Amino acid sequence: MIAPAARVTPETRFVRQASPVRVRRLNFREVIKSWFPVVIWIAVIFLGSTDLMSAEHTSRFITPFLRWLKPDISVAAIVQVHFFVRKTAHLSEYAILATLIFRALRQVMARFQWRALAALFSAVLFASADEFHQSFVTSRTASLGDVGIDSIGAVVGLLLCGMFYLGRGRRKLR
Repeated sequence: MIAPAARVTPETRFVRQASPVRVRRLNFREVIKSWFPVVIWIAVIFLGSTDLMSAEHTSRFITPFLRWLKPDISVAAIVQVHFFVRKTAHLSEYAILATLIFRALRQVMARFQWRALAALFSAVLFASADEFHQSFVTSRTASLGDVGIDSIGAVVGLLLCGMFYLGRGRRKLR
């Protein structure tokens, strides 16, 4: 795409603009260093979407912990805290996933915006696939609301990347 301020002449009409994707050879070590944490984190999320981390199993250690902290806590308060902890886990695990994907894409995408968009799309796609997987686990329920929370988590992770990116750029200017 030609910049709006550029004058289009017969010579510049078909000039190819720079792509946001870097074209260079990656060695195996760089690929592993970039993508291995992403694969490990996806495995952790997948493990968390099995029966092992269902609400009934997580309540087995959250409820005793809450009763230890406050012995006279009501059942309604336990249910609310349990719900909050589980949804916060959704948010944080996808914030971490988006951050790891963003980091891995630095080898192939130069521009911040393209990397952030690709990381967000990948995280939301995986969140949808994860909820689809949960629909086959009897002790879990698939929820579009959880995909929304996961997406918000991915945005939060990418906003943190953006804050780090801007802060790092300011330090280089000094």
